[in-house]
Amino acid sequence: MKISYPRSVGAISLSATFIGASMLALGASAAYADDDIGIVVYNAQHESLGVAWAEAFTKETGIKVTLRKGSDMEFANQIVQEGAASPADVFLTENSPAMALVDGAGLFEPVAAETLAQVPENFRPSNGHWTGVAARSTVFAYDKTKLTEDKLPKSMLDLADPSWKGRWAASPSGADFQAIVSALLALKGEEATASWLTAMKENFTAYKGNSTAMKAVNAGEVEGAVIYHYYYFGDQAKTGENSQNVALHYFKNEDPGAFVSISGGGVLAASQHKENAQKFLAWVTGKGGQAVLRDGTSFEYAVGNGEASNASLTPLADLHYPKVDPATLNSAKVTDLMTAAGLL
Repeated sequence: MKISYPRSVGAISLSATFIGASMLALGASAAYADDDIGIVVYNAQHESLGVAWAEAFTKETGIKVTLRKGSDMEFANQIVQEGAASPADVFLTENSPAMALVDGAGLFEPVAAETLAQVPENFRPSNGHWTGVAARSTVFAYDKTKLTEDKLPKSMLDLADPSWKGRWAASPSGADFQAIVSALLALKGEEATASWLTAMKENFTAYKGNSTAMKAVNAGEVEGAVIYHYYYFGDQAKTGENSQNVALHYFKNEDPGAFVSISGGGVLAASQHKENAQKFLAWVTGKGGQAVLRDGTSFEYAVGNGEASNASLTPLADLHYPKVDPATLNSAKVTDLMTAAGLL
């Protein structure tokens, strides 16, 4: 297995073969096909999770995997730019909007029916052009030394109230938070989303990254932060030093703040190795790939039919999250709304 990084995020090769992210020439796909590298995966998931999936898949099938590491929207925009010349065989993301962007450009090969059948309908888009591979829940991480349960917001929308001014945080520039806003847009519409974002601008403190926002809660800089659940569980599994004063509040009640974001996986229409790419996606969504989620350190939810998640996590069935078709999440509109509100 090989891993390489786009130059825009630090060009570091972990193997003797470096694959430059700037290769957009029309002959790129053919060049890769001749290089005996198996399949190329654009991995916007956590690096450790992508590596674990790739290594286990190769061990079981003998099919080589070359990982390229980048971010959700970075890769989505790159794939759109590359079009039919993309060297990628598979695209993995942390959130759905990047998948919807690529799908909207008509650049995915439909997922094999037997692979789709491994994932419940609510964890994949209605059109079947890609599928969920993992999931993460929105939470309000709060300072348990300052807030008691009766003082917590009943809804994420409550954070727009002036009483929350200066008390909460988020990472608006990240794909995670923008996926949450995408869900808010899908659930409540443009007017309500724009209004909430305007109030957010007045009330919140911006941090770069969910882990940094959680650290700020732990340090007493703010009373709470809208993040994803796994940052807390990942820190607790290590030293817990950045979450010792933190607890998680799940909004539930199908609230926008209870949104469960789907991590996506899809086979590129430009792939020169579609059969093996489909096998990889089938493996990730099957027992082998979902066991990596259950037993590993990513602390993301398993989404395969009947597959268990890490025992530390609050069960998905208990979260009462809103049902959002991930194919409807609109990253471009969200960017426009957040920019208009002065958040980007």
